[in-house]
Amino acid sequence: MTEAWTYPEALWTVKDLFVYPNEYIYWSIQIVMYPLMTGLVAGAFVLSSLYHVFGLEDLKDMAKFSLVFSFALLIVAPMPLMFHLQQPLRGMEVFFTPHFTSAISAFGIVFFSYSIIVATEIWFVYRKFFVEQSIALKGKEGIGNSLKQLLYSVLTLGAYDIGEKAMHKDEKAIKILAGIGIPVACFLHGYAGFIFGSVKANALWMTPLMPVIFIMSAIVSGIALCMFTYIVIMEWKKFRIKTSRKSWEVTAADVGGAEINLIKNTSKYLVGFMIAAITLEILDLVFRGYTAVKSWEILRSVIYGKDFVDIFILQYGFGNLLPFLMLVIPGLTIRRTTIALILVIFGVFMMRWNVVIGGQAFSLSFAGYMHYNIPFIPDSIDAYKEGFFGALTIGVMPFALFWVINKFIPSLKYHK
Repeated sequence: MTEAWTYPEALWTVKDLFVYPNEYIYWSIQIVMYPLMTGLVAGAFVLSSLYHVFGLEDLKDMAKFSLVFSFALLIVAPMPLMFHLQQPLRGMEVFFTPHFTSAISAFGIVFFSYSIIVATEIWFVYRKFFVEQSIALKGKEGIGNSLKQLLYSVLTLGAYDIGEKAMHKDEKAIKILAGIGIPVACFLHGYAGFIFGSVKANALWMTPLMPVIFIMSAIVSGIALCMFTYIVIMEWKKFRIKTSRKSWEVTAADVGGAEINLIKNTSKYLVGFMIAAITLEILDLVFRGYTAVKSWEILRSVIYGKDFVDIFILQYGFGNLLPFLMLVIPGLTIRRTTIALILVIFGVFMMRWNVVIGGQAFSLSFAGYMHYNIPFIPDSIDAYKEGFFGALTIGVMPFALFWVINKFIPSLKYHK
């Protein structure tokens, strides 16, 4: 009883063969969700930057949406760590005592810097909208209109000039911020891979390719989630107008649902980053087998034995190969794209799972294994935080935040 209270990890760790008494699966589902969420942030921002920096006009509408969605994801990114900590309030010390001698502490600096960059870029992108709303709502009756007018007036920061010259300066500022934000976003997620790759005591994690693999898979997951969310929102808007009995300002034809041309163009970039991510992962796997270091025997038993289904069937098969084929086969449709995107996100999740959980699957004795049974029924606070419903809470939070933010910063518009 004492051990279970002292080590909640004992509740979900199953040991096999010779395992040291103090060994458990310490990093559970929330540490899987943490690199997943930071990766989604980086990927969504990179997608928006493809338009703002490189001028890819075919991604214009998707870029504005992904920028705002990236901000919603950014707010939730540290939450898995807060759930995982036994004393969550201590997590704030990282932000109050920043220094680069620790990867975790450096996260505080990068996180705040990236937050400022994203918030500032959103302000420049939507400054004209803030000004127009502030002027349009001025003098209108009602508490709601008064509060909105006050909010938009504050958001303008006193900059009411929306002339051609001022807007040109805004566009230049957006391009500069997006250009700076790309390496910062990559570093924000790459450091998560750096933390794993620098753990010398763990044979599965220690590889210089880990940060690069994390960054590439992050971009893949961010693009896939933005595309999936965009499709769901646009198709839902179209469905509501079709089935609603009340009159709307626009028709279902005006909304148009998810534009297939936009989806096809975005999927091309997704496929490109998927190729890069898969290549790096396979290269790392081949390199481990070729070098065959002292720990390779236990690693091989985990990769090709204990976790064979998780790695080769679920991650590479259903999460990489199948959606890749679905996206490259001619005649791409919204339905097929949606299924492929779900599989891509699942594949990235399984990659994070196999790295975090798989890296703890073998004992440091090299003669035993540990299995992780994710708590499903939240019969305690630890079972909730480190279980299925804790992960589900983290997964839902960005969408709830985006729904609120989108009420005041419309990242999606009707297509006429």
